[in-house]
Amino acid sequence: MRAGVEAGAALTGQALKALIANGIDDKKRIIGTDAPHPFLYNIPVQLIERFRAQLKLVDLQFQGDAGQIQKAVWACYQEEPVDFLGQTLYDPGAYPEPPLSGRITWRVTQPWAEPGSQEERDALTRAKAMIERLRSKPLEKS
Repeated sequence: MRAGVEAGAALTGQALKALIANGIDDKKRIIGTDAPHPFLYNIPVQLIERFRAQLKLVDLQFQGDAGQIQKAVWACYQEEPVDFLGQTLYDPGAYPEPPLSGRITWRVTQPWAEPGSQEERDALTRAKAMIERLRSKPLEKS
């Protein structure tokens, strides 16, 4: 296996590149990826946008050369700008905005089964509450 090769059909590298380049839509789907489950349901939008703003992608996928990765890492921690494969890399120091903190709001185990909108999530919550009320009611004998 070559370094940087996509891991099966998950297309995680493609999804990460699309996330950084394009962001997410109103349903929290990564725009511009063919990944089978390109959703970030459980991560607040503010954290996703900060992630995108705070980093620069150095795409070495499919390069196959560990030495290139070492050179890229070296370039990223230099105090003075360095040319690396046509990109200017360096350590810009601390991010100028205040730090963010957040939680992953729930564990998504079956992303294909998640509701597509907040309205659908609310309806599912109401349905689950009704099921619990029905389960907790004693059965009437006839």
